[in-house]
Amino acid sequence: MVDKGLIFDIKRFAIHDGPGIRTTVFLKGCPLRCWWCHNPEGISPMNELMFFEYKCMGCQMCAGVCPAGAVTYENNTHNINGQKCIGCGICSEACPTGALKLVGRVITIEELMEEIERDILLYDNSDGGVTFSGGEPLSQHRFLKEVLKECKKRGVHTALDTSGYAPADVFASVMDYVDVFLFDLKLADDEEHRKYTGVSNEPIKENLRMLADTGRGGDVILRLPVIPGITDTEKNIEGLLEFVASLKDIRRIDLLSFHDVSEKYCRLGREYKMPACSAPPPERLRLIKDRFERIGLIVKM
Repeated sequence: MVDKGLIFDIKRFAIHDGPGIRTTVFLKGCPLRCWWCHNPEGISPMNELMFFEYKCMGCQMCAGVCPAGAVTYENNTHNINGQKCIGCGICSEACPTGALKLVGRVITIEELMEEIERDILLYDNSDGGVTFSGGEPLSQHRFLKEVLKECKKRGVHTALDTSGYAPADVFASVMDYVDVFLFDLKLADDEEHRKYTGVSNEPIKENLRMLADTGRGGDVILRLPVIPGITDTEKNIEGLLEFVASLKDIRRIDLLSFHDVSEKYCRLGREYKMPACSAPPPERLRLIKDRFERIGLIVKM
């Protein structure tokens, strides 16, 4: 049994991650590389550093304590060598202004359950619970399954916020312990999906169909990130409509509007692939909403 996992955040009082008031647990690691990813700090399965330049006062204490020589300060420029960084967090502990933040911490199942149960009265009063997000939570599927089982034992409602990208047996292994699936649908065409996410959409479609075919379609909330020029094209919307219409008992889809998170990528020293664009105009969202309502879905924006 896996009794420890790696998380990068716990968000309390969440109201957009499933029914009621929820605690959202963000697990590290994701096999996808979506150009627009809103949580790039969740992609790597390892600890990593975020650098907040506006907080840095140039004291160079971080460079002085780094045991791996990964942090340097030259010509008034702060540098982090990701190849050398071992994720120990010594530099972030030494930073007096919080300009360096270690993203990722190991947590045991019991420690996590203590965090989750802090708000159990709120869950009970609002029909809420805990949501596991990421990253992709299924990338730590053994740890995830054990936590989900523990939640079930203690009567805590569970939701899984997932890309759906996992081997079928892995997905099936956690299904019975999840009450609600927040299931991303991005691109209908496999070639397009590979281009913008780095992986095929076939396992995603197969896992969603498995949910529908086993009578769990009513427990699924689809989520479509509306990315201008990528997921909101007429070709993609038509493809998604055709696929969703073929599934049993899928009732709802949420439209998630794009917003720019390039600053996060800068803080992680990562390339931001998204071309400059703004959020989709309201009329485009309304048009997509109308299209999905025509096939009988409840649409939330």
